[in-house]
Amino acid sequence: MKALPEERPAAVSGIPGWRAWAAVAVGGLVGTELRYGAGLVFPEATGTVPWTTLAINVAGSFVLAALTTLWMARPRTAFWLRAGLGPGLLGSFTTFSALTFAVDQQIRDGFHAVWLAYLALSLVLGLGAAAAGWKSGKALAGLRGGTQ
Repeated sequence: MKALPEERPAAVSGIPGWRAWAAVAVGGLVGTELRYGAGLVFPEATGTVPWTTLAINVAGSFVLAALTTLWMARPRTAFWLRAGLGPGLLGSFTTFSALTFAVDQQIRDGFHAVWLAYLALSLVLGLGAAAAGWKSGKALAGLRGGTQ
């Protein structure tokens, strides 16, 4: 009598594989180091708008929107790559916690006009950068034969 082959347990759907976890970890490490390096090269003075953090968050909004739009046009982009670049690299490079920390410090130090301006700039420039990234992503997807 011939033995039946053993069935392998089915992969649990919805749980990413090890490649995605590794990509997020590596991307997170790279993004964190880039953010730290930018802070060293462009230090932020107390009592002023934290321009470095603002620039990082605005640039990250643009890049993430452009990549997301490209990935929507190309849904077969490997999940581990999307996870590594999106939540990994860009998630650690641009952080809401840095914005919150800067605002908290400014409130504690009594720089109310500065933190209000910083929040307004973050919102307006971040949304503008995301919109520009979306448009750029659509244009790139169109140039490369993706759908618009």
